[in-house]
Amino acid sequence: MSLTMDEPTLVTTRPLLTARDVSKAYGPVQALRGVSATVYPGEVLGIVGESGSGKSTFLRALNLEETPDTGSYTLDLPDVQGNLFDLDRYARRMLCATRIGIVYQNPHLGLLMSHSSSGNVAERLLVAGERRFAVLRDKAQRALEASEFPTERMDAPPAELSGGMQQRVQLAKAIALEPALLLLDEPTTGLDVSVQALVLDTLKRLQQERRITMVIVSHDLGVIRTLSDRVMVMRRGEVVEQGLADQVFQDPQHAYTQQLVHAKL
Repeated sequence: MSLTMDEPTLVTTRPLLTARDVSKAYGPVQALRGVSATVYPGEVLGIVGESGSGKSTFLRALNLEETPDTGSYTLDLPDVQGNLFDLDRYARRMLCATRIGIVYQNPHLGLLMSHSSSGNVAERLLVAGERRFAVLRDKAQRALEASEFPTERMDAPPAELSGGMQQRVQLAKAIALEPALLLLDEPTTGLDVSVQALVLDTLKRLQQERRITMVIVSHDLGVIRTLSDRVMVMRRGEVVEQGLADQVFQDPQHAYTQQLVHAKL
């Protein structure tokens, strides 16, 4: 019997992702205060909190866009060793190109808006070393199909597409090389409700079919509850509560979590 998102998963293996005591300050502002997290293979960790809670800063650290002041970050992969925060710029770029995918809230951060949609996906494959045009186009098309992007528009640039379609191009680019870890930063913010639902359905299907390990950041509790197995609640750079998604949402323990849940209700 295959697992679904709603069935409990027994943890019988080591974490894929381990972050320990990650702290980051921007001048006098302490964005992260000793944040730790573990994510197991095939699991979805949701991180929720209001604007300024540090959740997006933590996600950028996991994507190696930020170098924390303190802390460690490891991925349990055969060819990846040591604290990833110690990697140089080139090693970070190659690791993110091949093993970590990301979908940003703002598509301009993840896409070349004037290039074709298929070209955006192929760009990730090029960084990983693929040079054969036919292979690039075929893999780009398959990734776009997996993200439920209409492939008859694969040559259209993202600048000509709707916000929902731009997010699908970002998703296709992120999964083109079947990354070990997929990071999502507010992937549905700013989209119409109906479009949000379609994007969430696509993410949920991909997770069920491919068992992709995901970390998703959102201020929207509905998004987090739809996708996540476990939840971390952040406030002012700290983790104030964490646990199984249903437990956190049905019986929140911290006053701040209670406030978030009640506000949603």
